[in-house]
Amino acid sequence: RDVERSRGLGDVYKRQQFESIEEIRAIQRLACAADEDVFLHSPDNAIMVDAKSFIGLFTLDFSKPVNVVTESPYVIHQLTCRKA
Repeated sequence: RDVERSRGLGDVYKRQQFESIEEIRAIQRLACAADEDVFLHSPDNAIMVDAKSFIGLFTLDFSKPVNVVTESPYVIHQLTCRKA
């Protein structure tokens, strides 16, 4: 499945492959506009970064898909629509 619910929490996550810096900047804009928090996690969840953190994003390897984790249905919907 493309979108999963986190272990009984309100968080929803979507595995997302970012192909360009423009796509990363777009998730930052979505995160800044959302009322809910938006995080990016490494595939193994060892690294968790606030999507609004420019510096924090340097810790992730974007050559692999990352998990976008949020309670925001709007953010998940926007990501799903972009890749459709």
